[in-house]
Amino acid sequence: MNKNIHFLALAILLVTMINCKSETKKTTVQDTVTEKEEAKTPAIAHTIMIEKPEGVIAPEGMVWVSGATFKQGAVSNDKIAMNHEKPAIDVMVDGFFMDATEVTNAQFAAFVKATGYVTVAERGIDWEELKKQVPAGTEKPHDSILQPGSLTFKKSKSSVPNLYDFSQWWNWTIGADWRHPNGPESSIKGKDNYPVVQVSYEDALAYCEWANRRLPTEAEWELASRAGSYGTIYNWGDDVSVLAKRANTWEGEFPVENTKADGFEFRAPVKSYPPNAYGLYDMAGNVWEWTSDWYNTNYYKETKAKNTALVNPTGADSPFTPNNPLAKERVIKGGSFLCSESYCASYRVSARMGSSMDSSLEHTGFRTVATVAMLKE
Repeated sequence: MNKNIHFLALAILLVTMINCKSETKKTTVQDTVTEKEEAKTPAIAHTIMIEKPEGVIAPEGMVWVSGATFKQGAVSNDKIAMNHEKPAIDVMVDGFFMDATEVTNAQFAAFVKATGYVTVAERGIDWEELKKQVPAGTEKPHDSILQPGSLTFKKSKSSVPNLYDFSQWWNWTIGADWRHPNGPESSIKGKDNYPVVQVSYEDALAYCEWANRRLPTEAEWELASRAGSYGTIYNWGDDVSVLAKRANTWEGEFPVENTKADGFEFRAPVKSYPPNAYGLYDMAGNVWEWTSDWYNTNYYKETKAKNTALVNPTGADSPFTPNNPLAKERVIKGGSFLCSESYCASYRVSARMGSSMDSSLEHTGFRTVATVAMLKE
């Protein structure tokens, strides 16, 4: 790889991936706290929308997520939980509607056709913007390199002893975008029901505005993934032996060989695996999903220190990543087809990662949510 191309790819990687009114039934916080948690959860006066209000119809392709009080973050028996997932914090979240699947290629294509929207990966790279995110004095790469493109995955031919060096399996690929997720020679033809990828945070927001939706908060995403099960590591329980039947992840030695025990080597069509108890598909594996929260590695610790339950939290007030202080990252959730037991294991409910808002990758997509109030607008 040309040195300048390698630098640009690595710079973007650092910015991207360091750390891969009808009557409504209501209840108080005390109504949804388990007996074990009751003594630990700070009391707060708030009522939570649990059930979908009578007369409110779920939008096509969306399901109702019941509101609840729960502990967001790593559960006590998760031995591989990372520091930025703990300690678990007490949150109260109102009910809402969520897409049953990740936004698909067909859905995103309809948006682009209706609006003429051009994604970030399809635009030329703005060096003035990029240089704000790299060390001062960095030399500008040649204009031939600053062309529309994105990051694509490449398998390694041999074992990789250092799994912290992401540049070993990510390439900066000119011509990669949502229509060509693996590079200019690739295509989404015949893949309408696959999750759209190579979409940045900005792209996801644009889709949401068009569809009268929004991105979920991290708390909403975890509530939806748990689907009423608040003490388990995975959204199906604690048994990791059934992973291949429940999610699209990487089996075998990462990033050398994927045995495809789950049926797929890379992305899978939506609804390829059983849904969780709420009817939500791919809340583990397949592709990472954008949330609206800033990624701040200290969020859980700082929140826990305040000793108060949060009501419909929207995450940290500002981004912070000690290894990448120049980046402004948002939380992504759910893991992807690249997650393996040896590398990230982010198919766990509490797993999280930060991704730069202007970055897109072939394993990152999104799904949307809608509140009852939004549907009445």
